[in-house]
Amino acid sequence: MADKRKKANLTEIERNNIAQWLLQNNKDFKLRYGAKKEAAAMFNIDVRTVWRLWTAARAQKMMGRHVQLVSMKKGSTHSDKKVIDVEKVKQLSVLERSTIRKMANKLEVSKSLVGVWIKEKKIRAHTNTIKPLLTQQNRLSRLTWSLSQLSAISANGRIKFQPMYNTIHIDEKWFYLTKTSDRYYLLPDEIEPYRACKSKRFIEKIMFICVVSRPQYDNEGKMIFDGKFGIFPFTTVVPAVRNNKNRLRGTLETKPIQAITKEVSKDIFINQIIPTIKAKWPRGASRHIIIQQDNAKPHIKGSDPDFVAAATSDGFNIQLICQPPNSPDTNVNDLGFFRAIQSLQDDKLANCVDDLLKNVKDAFEELEPHKLNNVFLTLQGCYHEIIKCRGNNNYKIPHINKERLSRLGVLPECLEVEEQLVRDCLEELRQQQTEQGTIYNLDQLVEGLQQVVLMD
Repeated sequence: MADKRKKANLTEIERNNIAQWLLQNNKDFKLRYGAKKEAAAMFNIDVRTVWRLWTAARAQKMMGRHVQLVSMKKGSTHSDKKVIDVEKVKQLSVLERSTIRKMANKLEVSKSLVGVWIKEKKIRAHTNTIKPLLTQQNRLSRLTWSLSQLSAISANGRIKFQPMYNTIHIDEKWFYLTKTSDRYYLLPDEIEPYRACKSKRFIEKIMFICVVSRPQYDNEGKMIFDGKFGIFPFTTVVPAVRNNKNRLRGTLETKPIQAITKEVSKDIFINQIIPTIKAKWPRGASRHIIIQQDNAKPHIKGSDPDFVAAATSDGFNIQLICQPPNSPDTNVNDLGFFRAIQSLQDDKLANCVDDLLKNVKDAFEELEPHKLNNVFLTLQGCYHEIIKCRGNNNYKIPHINKERLSRLGVLPECLEVEEQLVRDCLEELRQQQTEQGTIYNLDQLVEGLQQVVLMD
């Protein structure tokens, strides 16, 4: 016979399963011979437990009731348990809620009790980040930009976003040789790592410009382009000025470019980014391409003659546009792609600039294309939220469980917006244009939305 059950309490389902088995093995409210021992062995419980359950089930059956066994054991209760004072919590400032210690002190309770309230979800943790301060003009620009990303496809009162296959997102980011502070998990007898540098304010760093677009798939779901053009460092190769213990004078070494000017930006655009886009662009795809960048001062303008000459050669028509000011949430790099690269790069050891270059490029190549596609869907979700809050940025980034939908094979190509919401936004824009004059080009917006679908 198997070992007796170690669990202190049976669940309600287990009690009723045992009771039903016993009821099937009785006659005139008497168990057949050996049924108790058989039930004890089958359900791995004590014979006395079987007899107790049978007594309770038989009593209910004899009274003509439906057999339903529930636990009569009551949990320990604390009549003196302190209840959270909701009004007192609401009166606390955000600074007085920044730690459990501060909150417990202000509420005059113990830290452990605040921890219990967090576990019981009576209090929730929240990480708050500063967002760009938007002017009225910024909000209008964000709203019109988000509306211009809609397509002319409308069905069941909803409008889809454009698939964005011909839009390339570029942005810059600093990658550091090491972090100022890091966390490790060690065995009790392991020696703690020792890290040192001359100044933590001047850790070696390199700026990279990342160039990506949305991955493209054929009708059978096979990927034909991963969307990754490259991640280009702002570096230069110069001969060493003097000897040291690591290399001789005159040895070529890689140095980061610290001052990113328009000339530097223009050089990397014309000599690296544009040729790479032309070389990797999928065959058969439209050669009308839009490059989206932010409004940083070192960026070149789309009307630059040298850029126009390079962008319109070889049958390509590449346009350079700027996203709305103070809007990092409209660029896939800032929205999540840089973070994904950073997480992979942090797992790689770097001792010099060349190591850092290799680690960042390896992390860029290792990143799976479907994650880049997910960021583009997140971007469309942000556009939807921007439209809902009329251009503001006081919203939470929406989550639609993209990984689960992808496993089920129902991940949408494009998200949708309620058609009535779009109509309301257009009406508000018309009113503001009438009141404040031509702050923005509404006609161009309507043309982008293709008013055949949106306008009555």
